[in-house]
Amino acid sequence: MPSGIHQVELAFPNDVVWNFVKDMNNWAPLVPNYIHHEKLTERQSTWEFKSDTGILKNKIRLLTDIIEWNEPTMVSFDLKGQSEKYFGAGFFELKALNLHKTRLTGFLEVNVIGTMGSHMNSILKASLPKSAEEMAKAISSKLAEQRK
Repeated sequence: MPSGIHQVELAFPNDVVWNFVKDMNNWAPLVPNYIHHEKLTERQSTWEFKSDTGILKNKIRLLTDIIEWNEPTMVSFDLKGQSEKYFGAGFFELKALNLHKTRLTGFLEVNVIGTMGSHMNSILKASLPKSAEEMAKAISSKLAEQRK
């Protein structure tokens, strides 16, 4: 299953990072190719992304279910395509390194099944590690911006 993981050390206390990460409205717009999200419940939301795979350009709509919520260190989730045959999972994990520094780990895996599955999985295999890195860096930048 294609996946991406990235760690970044943030110059913020764990509680500051947790308070940002625990609310998807803070970081959802930072996800690469983000279009829109809608919170359905505290643990369920829909997300819409644009997909650009060469000649194929479309929107992907995913249902996200939070399956684990361990404040202040971990949130994990499952993904399922609402019209496409996408499924996957991911997490954010925080580890306090000291009073003023936190390690944020972001992980995402996505698999596509069906006629375009192997083609899409090849693209995802190449793009998910970069997306995980971009996401972690965007969270770091947004936290720094909010501290000013």
